[in-house]
Amino acid sequence: MQTSQPIEFTGHDLNRPECVIAHASGILLVPDWTGNGGISVIFADGAVKRHLVRNAPQVLRPNGIALLEGGDVLLVHLGDEDGGVWRMKPDGTVELEIGEVDGSPLPPSNFCHVDRDDRRWVSVSTRHVPRASAYNRNVCDGFIVLADRQGARIVADGLGYTNECLVHPDGQRLLVNETFSRRLTAFDIAESGDLKNRRTITEFSAGTFPDGMAFDENGDTWIVSIVSNRLIRVDDKGRQSIVVEDADADFMAVAEQAYQAGEMGRPHLDNNPAANLRNISSMAFDGADRRRIVFGCLLGDRLPCVPAPVPGWTMPHYHADITPLLRALENIPAIVDGG
Repeated sequence: MQTSQPIEFTGHDLNRPECVIAHASGILLVPDWTGNGGISVIFADGAVKRHLVRNAPQVLRPNGIALLEGGDVLLVHLGDEDGGVWRMKPDGTVELEIGEVDGSPLPPSNFCHVDRDDRRWVSVSTRHVPRASAYNRNVCDGFIVLADRQGARIVADGLGYTNECLVHPDGQRLLVNETFSRRLTAFDIAESGDLKNRRTITEFSAGTFPDGMAFDENGDTWIVSIVSNRLIRVDDKGRQSIVVEDADADFMAVAEQAYQAGEMGRPHLDNNPAANLRNISSMAFDGADRRRIVFGCLLGDRLPCVPAPVPGWTMPHYHADITPLLRALENIPAIVDGG
């Protein structure tokens, strides 16, 4: 099935742009796995500059990224066996910001959301190594870390492949995608930052594996599904409507059969033959009026874009002062398309 939404593209020569960040200046930021890792920056005209780390003591494989006031970028490291959150300065130097929690090193890490109170919400999908062995509805060992003035601590555990998590615009709830439990989960946020009152907002059916998310100005949740390349709008009562889909029916049937049999693995993510959307995994509302949706993706080297029927909610980083980062980018040449 393929919906009729017009699909455009921006950027080029990207290297695993799994997570996308939009900023009011018109730039988009995505992770980059070139060399020791870093970010790529896509400008409004589609030009791309690759900004890689300079002094990393190890190879970094950023999966999620987060933009901070002042232009620093958090890189969430998805190593084969190790994880953690690194802070990349505008000059490209990095330092480890969160390397362990509750006395143990962070496993391969997925995503980080920085809320309006400057708290870091970090998702770890699974403790399994390799993580593909947790592409199973019966594995629920993912967790969420909160890093604030009290330090870093686990505030939710036992999740079914924890993926993107965001504080709702009301500031009272944290929503999280459990990819291979196929549900959208909510927690109330206590004054201390601890999470309580876990509940399921909605469960997803065959072919939907929720990964990325965003909110619109109405407070509805927008969910991006890998494998099926679906964009789903979920209202506060859990009602779902598919806005975009670009799925290869045969491939999706094979993936669903493997999932039901407990045999899902990397080939069901890495070999997606869909025509236009290359295993979309995240989204951001972009533009002056936030009426364009830009997708991050696992397999593509450019970012798909579709019109948004409603404006997106203004993320905490959207109007951040990133002048130092923009100045640093002035000294980096643009990548030649196809180079």
